Amino acid sequence: MFDWIYANPILAGLLGTLFTWSITALGASLVFPFKNVSKKIFNMMLGFSAGVMIAASFWSLLNPGIQLAEDLGMNPWLQASLGFLSGGLFILLIDKFLPHMHLMTKHKEGVKTSWHRSILLVLAITLHNIPEGLAVGVAFGYAATLAEGSIEATAAIGGAIALAIGIGLQNFPEGAAVSIPLRREGMSRKKAFSIGQFSGMVEPIAGVLGALLAISMRNILPFSLSFAAGAMIYVVIEELIPESQMLENTKIATIGAMVGFTIMMVLDVALG
Repeated sequence: MFDWIYANPILAGLLGTLFTWSITALGASLVFPFKNVSKKIFNMMLGFSAGVMIAASFWSLLNPGIQLAEDLGMNPWLQASLGFLSGGLFILLIDKFLPHMHLMTKHKEGVKTSWHRSILLVLAITLHNIPEGLAVGVAFGYAATLAEGSIEATAAIGGAIALAIGIGLQNFPEGAAVSIPLRREGMSRKKAFSIGQFSGMVEPIAGVLGALLAISMRNILPFSLSFAAGAMIYVVIEELIPESQMLENTKIATIGAMVGFTIMMVLDVALG
């Protein structure tokens, strides 16, 4: 069943991230039947996304990276720590220099520019999606480096599939959270949808890159898995959690995070 994934990890990474992109577009399509969504729903969406990403960072990335480092005779805590902090630093640097605007606060960051607000919003969500695409690609690439037919390889492929499903689940509310506010502010439905789904286009690119790196440099895989985890956690702490707590009814965001974490954990444990 998993033979083609094992033999074609780059294709698997591409298909996995095309799936996550399609779910982003599906979420953005909610702009056609709806012009507005309550603050409670937005809070729940952001919290849910945060919960999924936190669970995925540990169950799908950090934990396999630590186990692989042990198998390769490396220092597991050193590889995990360096990779995790490097992933956060990578997003920090992009966040510092790439012009973008946060969705809820309308706060502009990065170098000063005269670019249109819609472009800045797309860049903000694109920044968010880079580590997600990398994570899916690295997960499929990691599975292909294990002994074919082994329990470990089968579990790793299942974990990669679970990760793609989990990222897709959290991309659905993310697409809606971009397109619907733009429509509410007067943008046409078609343009709001285009911006919402366009933000996910970077994921297939990052997915292919992640798979390529994983299969070509196995010795850096523990670092790479931890790197992707650190990048995702940085996005959660920097963007998702603060923005989910800025609106009213913040407890619903916390509940959403708990539910998102649980769903991702169940997916990963059940499939991986």
